[in-house]
Amino acid sequence: MLERITARRAELDVRVEELARQLEELRAEREELAVAEKVLRRLAEQVAAEAPAAVPVQVGGRAVLLIPYRRENPDEAALPGDYRRILAIVRAGDGPVQVKAVGEELGLEVAVRGKLEPLRAKLTKLADRGWLHKRPDGKFTVRP
Repeated sequence: MLERITARRAELDVRVEELARQLEELRAEREELAVAEKVLRRLAEQVAAEAPAAVPVQVGGRAVLLIPYRRENPDEAALPGDYRRILAIVRAGDGPVQVKAVGEELGLEVAVRGKLEPLRAKLTKLADRGWLHKRPDGKFTVRP
């Protein structure tokens, strides 16, 4: 009987050492993940802080102002004036708004299709950047 106890104790000692080694490896990996998480958070903060609200760029020799992406705390002041006006018109609408209705509010010739296409592009750009929501029927709403 004493031999069985001694043999079992030896088996358990080996298992304890194995589990201790595994536990140490898991703790080391967990620490590495914590460090990686801190680094990613810092990088995300730096990117958010360094991201300009609107970046003037040259396209075809002309200065163009890019529309910023909407963040958790949207600052409409970062948008050019005509885009802020479009956003206000959509916000004031009773529900989803058609491009034609925005054009009428802006005083565009809505009967001429070519006059609405640049406006449609602006509305779509605002939707792509998270300021508006473009519905499948082509109407636009303000994001909450």
